[in-house]
Amino acid sequence: MSNDEHIENESDFFKATDKNPSNIMPEKLTLDSALQFACHPGVSCFTACCHNIKIVLTPYDILILRKRLGLAAHEFITEYTEPTFLEKTDMPGVQLKLRGEKNGCPFVTSEGCTVYEDRPTACRYYPVGMADFHEGGTNDADEEKFFFLVKEPHCKGHEEPKKWTIGEWRADQGVDLRDDMNKEWLRLVMRRKSFGHQATLSEAAKRMFFMASTDLETFRKFIFESSFLDTYEVDDETLGKIKDDDIELMLFANTYLANTLFGAPGLKIKDEKIKAKVAEIKKRQDEAMIEAEKEYQELKAERDRMRKEREENN
Repeated sequence: MSNDEHIENESDFFKATDKNPSNIMPEKLTLDSALQFACHPGVSCFTACCHNIKIVLTPYDILILRKRLGLAAHEFITEYTEPTFLEKTDMPGVQLKLRGEKNGCPFVTSEGCTVYEDRPTACRYYPVGMADFHEGGTNDADEEKFFFLVKEPHCKGHEEPKKWTIGEWRADQGVDLRDDMNKEWLRLVMRRKSFGHQATLSEAAKRMFFMASTDLETFRKFIFESSFLDTYEVDDETLGKIKDDDIELMLFANTYLANTLFGAPGLKIKDEKIKAKVAEIKKRQDEAMIEAEKEYQELKAERDRMRKEREENN
């Protein structure tokens, strides 16, 4: 990636009904900018935006929804989602599985959303999108957030008299918490996207990314029931948190994925494992050198034999 300034449009990740860039108003907004908008059962287009859409779920969305429904992760994934690829990458994820003749969200009824308090991040953004402005294309660079408004022809919410600031709307929608919970995972996807098509993830890496992103129960077993803790240094405080706290486990999963997929800091392989690996590599190199020397001596012996044979025949 170049050192030019660039924009990571986080709300684009959650593409819903907006498929036309002309629906995005060409104005950068701040938290203090005015917004006139409301959505309620009295609006004529109520729940229209819950049909014929693509709602990508983040790990936090999955965690909150499955707990509300009392389902294990694999049960929720099987019943309510279908596979997708994330933001034009080869990273596997899930989106809500639409249902019925009207191709609607599985949680929407004529009365509205049945999981409204725990609705996905994508639903909370609309109609205010957010972008992170990074200088230098790095995750740890200073950043400037700004917002923009999406106005689609079918949406009558913009004709409602209710007035807010962008900040008030976001607070009402509970977006700030979602931003915090989704941030590091979204950056994994954006980082992968920045590599373009010249690099691909291995099948093992794809499986690990999918498991750690969608099924925390299995990821916890991976940590505590495999050789993971024999390989990585994890302090007792962190172990205590991720053993019982799903949110802490989700955040740890992001750190693990960033480290294993992109070499980001956050996890350290145990010194003895590194030494063992170095010794293993050196052993393989030594064995290869011995084998190469053996082959050389055999070739030399064969060359000498052939030379001697020619000399005797002459």
